[in-house]
Amino acid sequence: MTADETTPTRLRQAPSWLLGQASIHSHRLVTEHFTAAGARGYHYRLLAALQEFGPASQATLGRRTGVDRSDVVAALNELAEKKLIERSPDPDDRRRNIITITTAGRDRLEHLTGVLTEIQDALLAPLSAPEREQLTALLRRIVDHHAAGR
Repeated sequence: MTADETTPTRLRQAPSWLLGQASIHSHRLVTEHFTAAGARGYHYRLLAALQEFGPASQATLGRRTGVDRSDVVAALNELAEKKLIERSPDPDDRRRNIITITTAGRDRLEHLTGVLTEIQDALLAPLSAPEREQLTALLRRIVDHHAAGR
């Protein structure tokens, strides 16, 4: 059965409902693929932020990635255990740690980027390349609009 056969038309025509359903599928794919790779989505988000923006405090990483403070600490502990990041005292505030990605962390990020590509391909399988680009651009506009209004 398809969603068309089991879902009221009013819902199938509501972008908010469709985005929610797409989000459910996306979350499932992220969880399945990253778990199979021995990682979590938080790992990818944190490593990507460190790679792109450089060393940062745990609080800054949380803000940049949208990961809750307590989840940042747990995920960083997992990454540190695997030697993918290093913690060092902040020279400006010894109570705070600065997190840095390691060479192994960069390598792991590259591997997980391949996993993320597989996730995107699975999620967007019914769309052509131009449709994928268009969908991404439209979603980015929606997200940016609402982020600016916070």
